[in-house]
Amino acid sequence: MRIGEIAALVGVTTRAIRHYHHVGLLPEPERRPNGYRAYSVRDAVLLARVRRLTELGLSLDEVRDVLADDAGRELADVLEELDADLARQEAEIGERRRRLAALLAAGPGEGEPLSPALAALLAKAPQTDSPTAAMDREHLILLDAAGAGGEEIYAALGPLAADPVVLALYERLDALVDAPVDDPRIPALTAELVAAVPDEVFAVVPADGVVVAGFKEALLAEFAPAQAEVVRRVMEAFMERGRG
Repeated sequence: MRIGEIAALVGVTTRAIRHYHHVGLLPEPERRPNGYRAYSVRDAVLLARVRRLTELGLSLDEVRDVLADDAGRELADVLEELDADLARQEAEIGERRRRLAALLAAGPGEGEPLSPALAALLAKAPQTDSPTAAMDREHLILLDAAGAGGEEIYAALGPLAADPVVLALYERLDALVDAPVDDPRIPALTAELVAAVPDEVFAVVPADGVVVAGFKEALLAEFAPAQAEVVRRVMEAFMERGRG
């Protein structure tokens, strides 16, 4: 077969075939005495494989890797593996679309690009106007975006998020916004906050309390002095309890 004939048979352009020759993807057959290339059925089978792989979205480099790794295998076997890979990609895209749908369905300013695990955790928390509760939510979203969260941590925090007692603790922390750092309410509030955290949380949080470098200092700077003192003491208690 000449180049035009094999191109018509496989359904590609002669320009594409010449490019495949140029990049070394398709071996260039020897020329006949008349100067024309003579393509065999085997060349057509290989060209058909290249066409199918590129139609699936693989780059030419990826096609080359597939052909090298799967030399001697039937095209159907390769395509079955590619189909399984596409199915996995399809599932991932479906999950991303579900998350986007949730964002689109939310009211203005309500949607956040959360991981499914964090979204499930925040859904357990009752509605509140507490400023410190809102800050905690923002901190979790930041850690989630930085990849410092995780399903295990969020699952452990689930009972805490759903506990109505925690709302009262947030409100008491709110009340310290204008208080001095030696306010007598600080020790009791610290002890109650530490006691409210389930033991399961300490099994998944690093013993040194460092989730992201520099986050602790930035976190404390967000609070008023008395509130920051409570948070600092709670963190220290967590580290001591975690080491134990």
